[in-house]
Amino acid sequence: MGRRIGGAGGGSDPAGKGGAVAVAAVAVVVVGAAGAGGGLGLGGAGGGSGGGAANSAASRNISARKHEGKKSAKSGKADQAWQRLGTRQLRKEVRTAAECLSHSFGRVREFFAHTPCKSLDRALFSIGDGEGNVVVVSVVWVRFRTRGQAEDFRRLSDVHGSGDITPLGAELLELRDIRFSGRNYDAQPNGNAVVIAETETAAGSLDPEALDAVAEVAAQLPHP
Repeated sequence: MGRRIGGAGGGSDPAGKGGAVAVAAVAVVVVGAAGAGGGLGLGGAGGGSGGGAANSAASRNISARKHEGKKSAKSGKADQAWQRLGTRQLRKEVRTAAECLSHSFGRVREFFAHTPCKSLDRALFSIGDGEGNVVVVSVVWVRFRTRGQAEDFRRLSDVHGSGDITPLGAELLELRDIRFSGRNYDAQPNGNAVVIAETETAAGSLDPEALDAVAEVAAQLPHP
């Protein structure tokens, strides 16, 4: 079972078996597949008749765009980062909390009970290209008092099924419920903070490599 963003009152279901879990599914980014101008090439995950050569070229294209997108994200240029991926931002919602305990459950909540966070930022972004393929990306920024606490939290967040921070309801962006498998995920330390991103397909047929690329770019976004 994956995790569900949205629904009445927001929140998410506990994660099940599978890959790494993004502990906090709280910032939603919606990304459409690249159109004629290029981009991630999210449409059609199967490869089709083009064979290995076409898939290899697509992989190199994704890798190059991801590299440029990460550089833009690190520089605080979110709009440019999404443009590097052939997309554009449509909407954005941000929420800040002074504590994490009341916004979490599972082992994550137990962690915050003895190691309170300093601040929690949750945001909802919508980004797309109008081509019909859509990716939902969850990102969270959790700040602690020390770097060691942040490292401990990241180790816990990498364990699938360890709990979650209750996400903002996806209805803020008029999105349907999304279940996260934890297979397309990235977490990055940032001093005494941790940034976690996770992606899932919301519409269309999307390549897992492209989903991973979007997560890696999103995890580089600075504190909002």
